[in-house]
Amino acid sequence: MTMPFGYASPEQQVRDRSEYARKGIARGRSVVVRSYADGILFVAENPSSTLHKISEIYDRVAFAAVGKYNEFENLRTAGVRMMDVRGYMYDRRDVTGRALANFYAQTLGTIFTDSIKPYEVEIVVSEVGEDAASDQIYRLTYDGSIADERGFVAIGGQSEQVNTSLKEHHADAQPLATALRVAANALRAGTPPGANGDRVLSSANLEVAMLDRTRNRRLFKRISGPQLDALLAETADTPG
Repeated sequence: MTMPFGYASPEQQVRDRSEYARKGIARGRSVVVRSYADGILFVAENPSSTLHKISEIYDRVAFAAVGKYNEFENLRTAGVRMMDVRGYMYDRRDVTGRALANFYAQTLGTIFTDSIKPYEVEIVVSEVGEDAASDQIYRLTYDGSIADERGFVAIGGQSEQVNTSLKEHHADAQPLATALRVAANALRAGTPPGANGDRVLSSANLEVAMLDRTRNRRLFKRISGPQLDALLAETADTPG
């Protein structure tokens, strides 16, 4: 059977789209999401003070992403609207991280199969629970695949190296300063080949936020300025 000019099998199209999305995601810097004693910590290398990789979605739910900013910002905005409507029509307790992760999985899966170009994004949806055992961390990839992560996850950039470092040094119920040190060291471990491995990660180029279960109602909080400087100074004085 003669194939028409320019024909590509469905398998080849999927491979091409996957490779295209992966290359776009790998060009960025990694984001680390990990548990700590009082909740879930988000750490990203991001010199911008306005174009956030980490954002609040709802009371107990937050979002982190890497890739093309305009694409994951569209997803973030859609997620906020969806969760607000769900909370208004039903109950705030019905607004869950799993529901948001399923929404993103369906959206990304449809875009990957039906659109000419897939989204160059990777996403983490997190929900903090009443205790560490009930915390939820979901990782979503460009094709809508979803994974339930336990304890920590790194996305984007050199995520394999970052995850290896996290696996070596992560422990449950670490205090905030220790958790931040482990995350920052993991980001350094993900330095691209040929880059400066001794670069300094400071409040000027780090975006840090947390879901703190000890707070009331809205549990999302950004850590910046003097507070972040103090935490980083504390980590520098900590052995190991």
